[in-house]
Amino acid sequence: MVSRPFVVIPTYNEIDNIKLLIPSILEQDERLSVLVVDDSSPDGTGDFAQQLAVEDSRVFVIIQPDKGGLGRAYRTGITEALELGADVVIQMDADLSHPPELLPQMLREIEFSDLVIASRYLNGVAVVNWSIQRLLLSCLGNIYARWVTGVGITDFTGGYRCTRRRLLEMCGFEKTKSIGYAFQIELNYRLIKCGANMKEIGFVFIERSSGVSKLGSGTVREALWVPWWLRIASALKIL
Repeated sequence: MVSRPFVVIPTYNEIDNIKLLIPSILEQDERLSVLVVDDSSPDGTGDFAQQLAVEDSRVFVIIQPDKGGLGRAYRTGITEALELGADVVIQMDADLSHPPELLPQMLREIEFSDLVIASRYLNGVAVVNWSIQRLLLSCLGNIYARWVTGVGITDFTGGYRCTRRRLLEMCGFEKTKSIGYAFQIELNYRLIKCGANMKEIGFVFIERSSGVSKLGSGTVREALWVPWWLRIASALKIL
């Protein structure tokens, strides 16, 4: 029975979104705690989260000294969640594209699995308000990552997942090297290669209505070479 699940949320300039997101998460299940990892957002995201932490014992906050990227934020957040006693760690975006209403199902499914991945592509394409260019980039990126690595996850680049403590400790998440969204590819690869008993569940991804996407050209370039590095490093047993 899951007793101490933590939701880890990296943030940078997401104040409007986390005002809605954090209360919604806490409403889903009384066992849930939230850990915000903020990269010193100039819009006050970290300050707002810290005030929530004063008011609610289920909210925790880490303020990082600078903008260090998604990979660093997740490595820091997962490490802290485990130190706080998490038996399950849920990763989700701060922009409201990952529906909190899916959390109860994820907690039910993790009782029978090591890893639960929420997929935008399990039942066709379930994405709302993306341009055709963004959709093609995402779909082709998933096909590319599966082809290079040989790992059959329908949403390889997605970041909404629920993972058991034991699997995180086994997979070496702290050794991940990716800076941006390629972290999702790298962590998914490590989790599956550890022999995870995985369950994918479908959800509808709705593009943010507030704030600015962090996807840039550097993110795309990293996502191109990381799958090859994972394949080669795994073959050489240096991963």
